[in-house]
Amino acid sequence: MTDTLAPSYDPGTFEARLYAEWEQSGVFQPQGDGPAYTILLPPPNVTGTLHMGHAFQHTLQDALIRYHRMLGDRTLWQMGTDHAGIATEMVVSRNLALEGKGETRDSLGRDGFIEKVWEWKGQSGDTIERQMRRLGASGDWSRKTFTMDPLPSQAVVEAFVRLHEEGLIYRGQRLVNWDPVLKTAISDLEVISEEEDGSLWSIRYPLAEGASYEHIEVDADGNEALRETRDYLVVATTRPETMLGDTAAMVHPDDARYAQLIGKSVVLPLTGRTIPVIGDGYVDRAFGTGVVKVTPAHDFNDYQVGQRHGLPMINLFTPDAALNENAPERYRGLDRFDARKAVLADLEAEGFLVETKPHKLQVPRGDRTGQVIEPYLTDQWFVAMEGFAKRGMDLVESGEVRFVPPNWTNTYRHWMENIQDWCISRQLWWGHRIPAWYDADGRAYVGRDEAEARAKAGLGADVALTQDTDVLETWFSSGLWPINTMGWPDEAAMAERGFEQFVPSSVLVTGFDIIFFWVARMIMLTDHLTGQVPFRDVYMTGLVRDRDGQKMSKSKGNVLDPLDIIDGISIEDLVAKRTTGLMKPKDAPKIEKATRKEFPEGIAAHGADPLRFTMAALAGPGRDIKFDLGRAEGYKNFCNKLWNATRFVLMNTEGFQPGGALEPATDAEKWILARLAGTADEARTHFESYRFDLLAQTLYEFAWNDFCDWFVELAKPALLGDDAAAAGSTRHTLLHVLESLLRLLHPLIPFVTEELWRQVAPRVGIEAETISLQPYPAYDARVADYAQATTDIEWLKQMVTALRRIRSELGVSPSKQVPLLARPRTEHDATRLQRCASQLRSLNRLSDIQIVDSGTPDADLPPAASALVGELALFVPLEGLVDLDAERARLDKEIARVSSEKDKSAAKLAKFSDKVPAAVVDQERQRLVDWTAQYDALTAQRARL
Repeated sequence: MTDTLAPSYDPGTFEARLYAEWEQSGVFQPQGDGPAYTILLPPPNVTGTLHMGHAFQHTLQDALIRYHRMLGDRTLWQMGTDHAGIATEMVVSRNLALEGKGETRDSLGRDGFIEKVWEWKGQSGDTIERQMRRLGASGDWSRKTFTMDPLPSQAVVEAFVRLHEEGLIYRGQRLVNWDPVLKTAISDLEVISEEEDGSLWSIRYPLAEGASYEHIEVDADGNEALRETRDYLVVATTRPETMLGDTAAMVHPDDARYAQLIGKSVVLPLTGRTIPVIGDGYVDRAFGTGVVKVTPAHDFNDYQVGQRHGLPMINLFTPDAALNENAPERYRGLDRFDARKAVLADLEAEGFLVETKPHKLQVPRGDRTGQVIEPYLTDQWFVAMEGFAKRGMDLVESGEVRFVPPNWTNTYRHWMENIQDWCISRQLWWGHRIPAWYDADGRAYVGRDEAEARAKAGLGADVALTQDTDVLETWFSSGLWPINTMGWPDEAAMAERGFEQFVPSSVLVTGFDIIFFWVARMIMLTDHLTGQVPFRDVYMTGLVRDRDGQKMSKSKGNVLDPLDIIDGISIEDLVAKRTTGLMKPKDAPKIEKATRKEFPEGIAAHGADPLRFTMAALAGPGRDIKFDLGRAEGYKNFCNKLWNATRFVLMNTEGFQPGGALEPATDAEKWILARLAGTADEARTHFESYRFDLLAQTLYEFAWNDFCDWFVELAKPALLGDDAAAAGSTRHTLLHVLESLLRLLHPLIPFVTEELWRQVAPRVGIEAETISLQPYPAYDARVADYAQATTDIEWLKQMVTALRRIRSELGVSPSKQVPLLARPRTEHDATRLQRCASQLRSLNRLSDIQIVDSGTPDADLPPAASALVGELALFVPLEGLVDLDAERARLDKEIARVSSEKDKSAAKLAKFSDKVPAAVVDQERQRLVDWTAQYDALTAQRARL
C-alpha cells in the first residue's frame, strides 16, 4: 500500500500491480458464507485474441461477480476456453502456409496436425487469459477448463453414448450445410447469407407421352393476354446445374393453369429421365412461371418436399463440389460453376432455354472460407430434437429459466417450435472424436471405448474395427459446459468441484446471436442428463458495433482491440493492424485513409476502468451498442475527477481521526448522506434487474454532481469556518461518503477504486487489504430524519445556480465579489436565507446580502440582474459591474428576438385546424407559454434599467 497519492490519474502505474495482488491473494476463489452465486464464462475460442464483444460481456459478468462477492455470496466465475474445431483448424493451416516449410494438414497426417494444433492452443489460450486479466476479470483461474481437457472429453463421450443408447442419437443420410473448401458440414451460425446479383433461367421441360394442355396467361388487369396449347412446362430456377438431379416438377395444387397436369410426367432435359409433376402448397404461384423444379438432394426446402412426396434423392456433387458419377458423363468432374456454364450452353443448343433474367438472390457463404455453401446429402450423426425441444420450451414457459429482456422468450419459442434434428458430426480432425467403430461392412458400434463397443455388440477380437474419423461439432461439447466444468459425470470430481452447490448457475450473460446454437442446447442437454436447469437467468446482450452502427469486421477495417484502448496504440501500428491479412488486399488504402481520419494521432491509453464504465453505460436491455471512443475519453475524465476529489478529501483530513459514530452537524452533510443512501438503494435495484446502463448513470451523477461538485463545495465553508464541531463532522462525512462511493463504484471500475480506497480506508479505521471483500453499501434508514435538511440544500443549490447564471450572463469574473439583494415572500425563505448566508457568501463570492422588504416594488430597486427561486426574488445590482448602456442594448435586442418568436408561435396556433394532431397543438401551446414567460422576465428586467 502506498503512503501518498500520485498527483494525477495514471492507470498504467497501478492496474497490473493490483491485479497480480488480487490473484495471488485468492480473492477470486469462492468464499463467503452467503448463498452460491455462479456465472459460467461463455468460453472464447482459442483462435486468436479477444474482441470488443468479449470486452463488453466480460465487463458485465465481472461487475455482477464483484457485486455479489461484496454482498457476501459464495461467488464463482467459472473460466475456460473452447477448442473451436473449424476455426482452429483453419488458423493452424494458415500458419503452416505462412511458415513456408511446405507442411500442410494432409502432409502432417492426423496425429502430426493435431500436435501442431495443441502448440497453437498453448499460445492463443495464454493470450486470451492475459487480455482478460488486463480488463480486470476476477474469475477463478485455478478452475479454468478447456473443452478438450480430460474431464470435459469424458463428459462428451458419456453424453454421446447415453443419448445413443436411448435412441436419441442416430446416424443417417440427410441434407447439411457443406463447405466444399473445408469439406465438412457446418452449422447455420457459420453460414452468412447476403443478397447478390444473379440470374433466373427459364427452362422448357417437355411433357411425357405426348401430353399437352391449354396454357392461358393474363395481364396485370386480369385480361387474357395469351392462350395456346403447350406440350411442355416452363420451369424457373437460379441453379440450372442442379437440374440434373431433379426428381419432380412442382406446381401449386390450386393453380388453375396447371392443376390438370398433376400426376402426369415431364422428360428432364439433357438426361432423358422421366419425372412426375406434383402439387404442393410450398410453391409461390407468383414466382417465375409458377412451376419449379424439385431437387431434394441439393435444396433444403426441396428436401422437405421430397420427404412429403417420397421422392428419390440424387446427389450430384463430390465433397469438393464437382459433379460426380450420378451426372451425365459429359459433365462429370466439372466444378459446379463450370458445370452451370456447360449445362446452359447445352440447354440453349437443344432449344430448352427459354430466357435469362437478372435476379437478386440470397447466396449462402461460409463465414470462414467465403465460399458458396452447398446443401449436401451425406451420412452424418444426428440428435433427434422433438422431445428435447418440448422439454426445453416447458422449462422456459414455467419460469425455471428466465430470459432478460423477456422478449427473447418469443425468439426462443419460435426456434423450438420449428426445430430440426441436429447434425453433430464434422469432417475434421481437431475435436472430440466420435466414439463409434465400424466393421468391414460399415456397421457402426458405439461405446465409451472400443472394448465396450465390442462387448455391447458381442464381437470377438477377430473382427476388425475402425474408429469413426469424424469429430463432434463444437456446439455439442459446449452444450455440456454447465455440467462438464463442474465435474460431470465423475462423482468424485463433481464433489470436488461443488456440482451440487454451483449447478444451476445464477445467470448466463451471452449474445442473442447464439440463443439457438448454444443457450437452447445447454438447457436441453443439462436437463436431460442431470435433471437440473443449467442457469436461472439468461441475460441477452446486443452486439458491439462501431460508432456509426456498422458491424465491426476485419474486412471493413473498423475493428477496435480492447487492449489498444486500455494501453494505447500509435497510428502507424493501428493502420498496420487493420490492413494486414485482409481477404481483399485492394481495400487496404481505403481502410488506411479512414483509420487516419478517425484517429490522426492513434489511440491514447485510457486504462481498463474507463473502457469498462463505457461498456456498462451503453448496456441498454438487449440492444446493440454503438461504441464511440469519445465516451471512453469522457469516463477517463470521470476517473480523473474521482482521483482529484480523493486528493482533496485526503488533504483536508490529514491527521484527522474520526471518533465514534458519524453524527452530521450541517445540513450539507445530512443532504449528501441522504443522497448516498438513495444511490445505494438504486444501485442494488439496477444490479438485480441487469440495468447496467441505469446503474452507471446513477453512480456517475452521484459521484460527479452530488459529491465531487456540490458536496466538496458545500463542505468548504465548514472546513474553513470557526465552528470546530462542524469542521470535524464534515471531515468525517467526507471520508465516510467517499469510502462508500468507492465501494459503490468498485464492481464497474475496480482498479481505480481499489487504489483510492487503500488510501481512504485507514482514515476511517478500516484495516482490510482489499475493497473486493468489503460490503456493498445499502440504504441507511436513518436518513429519513434528514428530509428537511435535504429540502433546504436543494433550495440552496438552486440559489447558487441562479446566482452563477447571472454572473455568467453578465460576464462577471468568478473572483469578483458582488452584492446581493434578496426579497423573500415567506418567513420560511427569510429564515433559510439567514441560516445559509455564510454558505451563499462563500459559494458565490458575495460581498454582502441585503434582505429587501417583501412589499418593495421593482421600480424602487437599483438597476439589477434578477432571478427567481420559488417565490424568492434575487437581484444583483449592475452598478460597477457592467456598462448599463450596453446592457440596455443587449436586452432590447433579446426582447425583439423573443417577441418575434412569441408572435410566430401565436400565429401558428391561430392557423391550426381541427385536423392537426393534439400532441402538435399541445407542443406549440407550451412553446407560447415559454416564450411569453421569457418575454415578461426580459421586459421587467429592461424596465429596471
